[in-house]
Amino acid sequence: MVELIRANDVVLIGFARTLLEAAEIPVLVADSHMSLMEGSIGVFGQRLLVPRDHEAQARRLLGDAGLAHELRQP
Repeated sequence: MVELIRANDVVLIGFARTLLEAAEIPVLVADSHMSLMEGSIGVFGQRLLVPRDHEAQARRLLGDAGLAHELRQP
């Protein structure tokens, strides 16, 4: 799995996840439970992960949606 986005913004994570799922790209949001346990004070960001063999397609899709600035460097 490759981390594409790490953020505390649940709207951003949800939007990116919806785009990927609509394109039938497998996606996993990691650490969502950690952010709930820490009381939503923003210490732990959620991570958006995709399989390595879908990374290029996912990066292109998210970049086309205007999220290129949110993508972590490979």
